Amino acid sequence: MPPTHTALICVALPGLAVSTEQGQLTGRGLEGFYRAGRRLLSRCQVWVAGREPLAVLTRMTGAGRARFVGTLRVSPQAGPDPDIVVERVRHADGTERITLRSAAARPLRLPLEVALGTDLAALGAIAAGNAGPELPASVHDSGLRWSCPTGASSVSAEPPPTDALASAGLLRWEFELPPGGSVSVELRVRLDGAAPLRAVGRAATSPLAPTAAAGDDPRVAALLRTSVDDLQALLLRDPGHPADMYLAAGAPWRCGPAPAESLSAARMALPLGTRLAAGTLRALARTQVGGTGPRAGLIPGPRRDAGAHLPPSCTGTEATLLFPVLLAEARRWGLPEPDTEELLPTAERCLTWLRTAVGDGAYLPDPQPGGLVRCETQAHAHRAALLGADLLDACGRPGGAGLRQWAGALRAAFREDFWIDDPGGGRPAAARAPDGRLFAHLGATAAHLLDTGLLGGGEHAPGLLDRVRTEQLARLFGGPAMDSGWGLRGLGAKEAGYNPFGHRSGAVRVHETAVAVAGLAAAGHEKEANSLLRGVLAATEAFGYRLPEMYAGEQRTEGGAPLPHPAACRPAATAAAAGILLLTTLTGLRPDAPARTVTLRPPRTAPLGEICLTGLRVAGAPFSVRVSRLGLAMVEEAVGGLQLGV
Repeated sequence: MPPTHTALICVALPGLAVSTEQGQLTGRGLEGFYRAGRRLLSRCQVWVAGREPLAVLTRMTGAGRARFVGTLRVSPQAGPDPDIVVERVRHADGTERITLRSAAARPLRLPLEVALGTDLAALGAIAAGNAGPELPASVHDSGLRWSCPTGASSVSAEPPPTDALASAGLLRWEFELPPGGSVSVELRVRLDGAAPLRAVGRAATSPLAPTAAAGDDPRVAALLRTSVDDLQALLLRDPGHPADMYLAAGAPWRCGPAPAESLSAARMALPLGTRLAAGTLRALARTQVGGTGPRAGLIPGPRRDAGAHLPPSCTGTEATLLFPVLLAEARRWGLPEPDTEELLPTAERCLTWLRTAVGDGAYLPDPQPGGLVRCETQAHAHRAALLGADLLDACGRPGGAGLRQWAGALRAAFREDFWIDDPGGGRPAAARAPDGRLFAHLGATAAHLLDTGLLGGGEHAPGLLDRVRTEQLARLFGGPAMDSGWGLRGLGAKEAGYNPFGHRSGAVRVHETAVAVAGLAAAGHEKEANSLLRGVLAATEAFGYRLPEMYAGEQRTEGGAPLPHPAACRPAATAAAAGILLLTTLTGLRPDAPARTVTLRPPRTAPLGEICLTGLRVAGAPFSVRVSRLGLAMVEEAVGGLQLGV
């Protein structure tokens, strides 16, 4: 699998442009322009006066745009000073603008050559090292064209080239540049038979509200801006219902739907409005298993690696449990009643699946025979039962009492069976085998025990842990074995099988770190929450505020930087949405739109000083909040009639 950690990935799905810091596309690794998972152009190399520009600047200027600047010295009298600047602005939508600027004292005659090529390979084949050879080109219109049995692509140029050489894959121009003059060429990469690419997130109908952050810490503004930009870039439309939008998991590897990640990201992005949640829920409702039988009501999802200690888990289980939770919380944020009523039957089927899968027992096991009982699955199931019951009661549907009764039984059994006592104060078990054997390793998935879900009146649902054991989990998360200084490790550094780069066995996963920060803050464990928050915020700065889905769990040192994971998606939906969760956690914002109230419970310690978030959405209207350096929250903008809760 080609590494991604040094790549500049421009995203505007279904388009991608993957580049190195040099700016030249050489056809190696992942480099190229992509559309819908196929590489339309793998090679785009520029020469001016027969020479390659010297790269001096590389910068992402947006989620879908990168700028490369190179220089040349072409005048004999120029001495060591460059007199030609070559700027390339590359877009994920398949366009690139090449501009030559002259600083020479006399007119220059400059040949510009662009060498092009492609293999039209699928992204999966490239990842597996089976891209295939470069295809022969033919002259087409004002550029070149390539074709293979599975499709064709072309590159056109404006202005048209002076020469187009198919055998060499070369376009050539001759330009006269006066002193101080400039000239530009625009290349357009297209998939044959497809309309020009229009990114979903750039449309006027984007489901994400424009929002901004300001405060004492300048990083909060950059983090929120980049997080929203990345979420916009990862938006997809349901092909059969284009009004419904949802998030792809991440680029470059996971540009398609991933139910659990899409639901988790939409949930963390609720402060930007409920339209993304509604589109995600509608799209996934269409995938729900119908009929009767043990799978009826399940939202299918792929299996996910669970690290060194446990077998792969079922993301379909997670997605099915997240569905009613997202619907219930979206309603609290202001999801319109017609949307709630439309989606409620799907949520009811999810909850029926849960009760069927549990049967007469207390726990929800993995779906295969003899499946493990996982700690995080019980946390998801407990939250789904309580928020689902709340939702059913509010909508006048039966079943809430039974869900609460089962959740109470699960809570009692979990507290009895899932806690491992040790001299350090104990820890929750990661899983329980059918024979009662406990898996004792401590990992970041335990953070989901702190994510209990939002009920009415600004109150969180009760969790599986009592107050004392929640305090112990906070101590564990705040210790050096779990807190890397850059965020929460996926597996404790003292556990067998720990690997700082292991994506489920030691790497810092941004999503779970944000869940831990929010849960710890809500439970009043601000010291541990603040330490994790400051660590991941320092990592965001090192990554240019575009957080990858994960990075190495190496311990932070003076003057150090987080080590990137070479296979991580960047951007990733859950990492970008985690930025929103981290910042809204600082405001303690807990809305209850049906009751026309909003509660603000910010951390008393105000860990980043004053912070102001504007342009959020509560009850379908703009909402702005400011938290002072003393930890006092003030509403600065809200819909009329919204009351401040106690």
